[in-house]
Amino acid sequence: MTEGVHPTRLQLFLGMQQVALSSFGGGLSAWSERIVVEDRQWMSKEEFITGLTVARLFPGPNQINMAVYIGSRFHGLAGAIAALCGILLLPFSLLLLLGLGYFYLHETLAVDRVLAGVITASAGMALSMGFKIAGAYNRDPVALLLAACSFIAMSVFHVRLVPLVLIAGPLAMAWYWPRTEQR
Repeated sequence: MTEGVHPTRLQLFLGMQQVALSSFGGGLSAWSERIVVEDRQWMSKEEFITGLTVARLFPGPNQINMAVYIGSRFHGLAGAIAALCGILLLPFSLLLLLGLGYFYLHETLAVDRVLAGVITASAGMALSMGFKIAGAYNRDPVALLLAACSFIAMSVFHVRLVPLVLIAGPLAMAWYWPRTEQR
């Protein structure tokens, strides 16, 4: 764990709320990394990537899982609840209001164009996060090979996520499992 930076439960709540509100429309992983690692320095980049990997292995939304991971890492169950409330409370309320507005305005051309722009920005933020993670592994050919094979399997051969995780996950764990050094 990163030494010297130990957020309070209120800081976890506000930090996760900042993540959720900064990334409205997508790009949660990119904003989460920026806020948790770069701005607040609660975790190192490697710790964040480990947490994100764990969050992606569990069912449910990745950033909800990530908020629980971050909160529980610092304050156990109370921290997990604080971070979870931070990432859900205000954004969920805003989403309900936006849904109500969309219900009444969905046939307006301007609303359609705004949503097209949000989708484009979201795709760009997802690519940005992918390149940031790839940079952390640029000297690890096995990690790059696993990533490339997963990408090709999903995009070219249309392999579904669950079978891919069930195959690639154990392979990656076997390769990266800590080994005792021979003396």
